[in-house]
Amino acid sequence: MDAGAAQLLPGDRPDPSLKGQERALFLELTVLWLLTNFAIRGVVAAHGAINHDLVLAVVPLVFIYAPVLLCRWRGVDSYGYRLHIPAFADRAAWWEAVRLTFGVVAVILAPYLIGYHLYQGLIFGHTPGQRLPEDIALLIAHQVFFVAIPEEFFYRGYMQTRLNERFARKFLIFGVPMGWGAVISCAYFAFGHSLVEVQWWHFATFFPGLVFAWMREKTGGVVAGAFFHAFCNVSVVILDTLYGVR
Repeated sequence: MDAGAAQLLPGDRPDPSLKGQERALFLELTVLWLLTNFAIRGVVAAHGAINHDLVLAVVPLVFIYAPVLLCRWRGVDSYGYRLHIPAFADRAAWWEAVRLTFGVVAVILAPYLIGYHLYQGLIFGHTPGQRLPEDIALLIAHQVFFVAIPEEFFYRGYMQTRLNERFARKFLIFGVPMGWGAVISCAYFAFGHSLVEVQWWHFATFFPGLVFAWMREKTGGVVAGAFFHAFCNVSVVILDTLYGVR
């Protein structure tokens, strides 16, 4: 070796095997994401044709069983990704999720309500006081069990944890280690909505998704993020109805 040549450090020569693993991981997750969301799109189309709400019960099953089946195909235990919901008798786990959800809601509620009021009032001229949605209890139950828990199971439970295997959690956010896996899974989450039904605002779901991701990392489970996810969805429905948007 020429004495004048610069000495190569380990990081100066990229490991091609790591790049190959990264490509394989993104291929795996993208195929899972596409197949799952297009299957759900088919379910939604079938619901429109049949017009029976029971058809929509397939949606949470697809979100839950797609990653579980993938784990079986890969020969790994899905429980290793914390892909399970605590037993109803596990009061400590449920209380931790409820307590964290209330804490997050307490932080964001006032600015969220003020921002929503200014947005609807100043831009669109909507005023509150129209009416509240009917069957709020049914709305909450639907959002928790049919929407939030299955989606958190899929995006934060499997996809985020799988990405964490490749991207280290290098950053501390309010004392919780996080990494690029959370950001990437939130991008999948945001644009996955548009694979089912295109709406211009779907990109904005990326930002609350970051909070769901943080709650996943803080608790190690998906229930807390699901509770806050359901709160976001329910609050939008209530406010949109109250302001006459829907």
